[in-house]
Amino acid sequence: MTTSPLLSPVVAGPGTTSDGAVLAQREQQSRYLRFLLVLDVGVIAVAVICGYLARFGDDDPRGSDIPYILVGPGLVLAWLLFLKTLRCYDDRVLGYGADEYRRVVSASLRLAGAVAIAGYVADVGVSRGFLAISFGVGTTGLVAARFGARKVLHRARARGAGWSRRVLVVGDAAHVLELVGTLRREPYAGYQVVGACIPDALLAPVPQRLGDVPVVGSFRGILEAADASGVDTVAVTASGELTATRLRRLGWQLEGTGIDLVLAPALTDVAGPRIHTRPVAGLPLIHVEAPEFRGARKLVKGLVDRTVALAALTLALPALAAIALAVKLDSRGPVIFRQVRVGRGGEEFGVYKFRTMVVNADTLLAELAARNETDGLLFKMREDPRVTRVGRFLRKWSLDELPQLANVLFGDMSLVGPRPPLPSEVARYDGDVARRLLVKPGMTGLWQVSGRSDLTWEDGIRLDLYYVENWSLATDLTILWKTVGAVVNGRGAY
Repeated sequence: MTTSPLLSPVVAGPGTTSDGAVLAQREQQSRYLRFLLVLDVGVIAVAVICGYLARFGDDDPRGSDIPYILVGPGLVLAWLLFLKTLRCYDDRVLGYGADEYRRVVSASLRLAGAVAIAGYVADVGVSRGFLAISFGVGTTGLVAARFGARKVLHRARARGAGWSRRVLVVGDAAHVLELVGTLRREPYAGYQVVGACIPDALLAPVPQRLGDVPVVGSFRGILEAADASGVDTVAVTASGELTATRLRRLGWQLEGTGIDLVLAPALTDVAGPRIHTRPVAGLPLIHVEAPEFRGARKLVKGLVDRTVALAALTLALPALAAIALAVKLDSRGPVIFRQVRVGRGGEEFGVYKFRTMVVNADTLLAELAARNETDGLLFKMREDPRVTRVGRFLRKWSLDELPQLANVLFGDMSLVGPRPPLPSEVARYDGDVARRLLVKPGMTGLWQVSGRSDLTWEDGIRLDLYYVENWSLATDLTILWKTVGAVVNGRGAY
């Protein structure tokens, strides 16, 4: 029997996870759910108290027969019931994606509507000011609390200590490795691959691994492998042997086991708003909308860019003057460094930065080429001798890029977009990478909030192409918000 070159033998045992690890994950899940419940109770209670105090102050409400000492606790219990009914504690949506926030907001708004209707029908005069303040503070607080809890969970997952879903991946060897790599790029999403099932033809007489993932079974024993590995999710990726009939039967087999079935299509790096599922003749056809490179949304993006850039330049004038003075006093040379970059459609423009290197930095590059610390077409060094003292400080906090606000104001750049490339880089682009030039480059982007200079060339390109294909105004606002944290953290800045 021939073994796939992607497989490697296991020296000792199939490598299935112990029962202790399964119990630990379940305990972490229960602990996180209890933490969310306590957090929600606290937020709702505070919101109700704020509503009461803002409406009535320290005194008892006059001119009303409503016993608010009972209305308050009743509202807290009803709110929790709506959160539970709308599945705001469903582990499938906790910790990743926007669905958790949407459910929390939906539960709060539905309760507010139900209370308003019930009060009108029963002719009960509960203060509208009390309800408006309580629901406003409570809904905002619940979303903020969930956001904070998610960040705590993400940090724990990054350390390998947080609750994650245990995943068994099923598919051909190459597709299994691709899906495993995709899930591991974002460990905070909470999908921990613990095993794989591959076609029977690839199994060898001895246990195998795909990379560092143990192969725990074949397509004939998926249910048994899932049970033995203690997984709560079976992720099925592409395979010629996994026909529609076999997938349907697998779904039947998993009924009542508490194990979720997830289908991972071969199409990747496409954001949710561009994907629509349309059932046709019993088939869940996935419709993918084309990327949007022009139109009204692009005009709004350009208007927002220039308005924000003008406001930011005006407010930052004192800081810009102080930085310019520091650069001038620190080393010989111009204050502003102008470098030719390539923008949308391949048009070249001059990007402005505060000078952070010595004046002969370009001539010294050839001597340092062998010490390049990154792959691809970029040159990066953590301890680049060409960087000045002030320049090192400016780079750490991204202050050297503030003059690029002028580029945004002139229309050459956007606030958010792909990293602006050099002409020498563009000259070596292949067909796929050249799609970065379909939109304006940005002062910040997914590359900025995902590690900056610590990213590999391949990861940087992947993030840029993802943005080009899936950009939206909401995504831009999210990236701008995350940029603040990335700059303060300083990771990958050199």
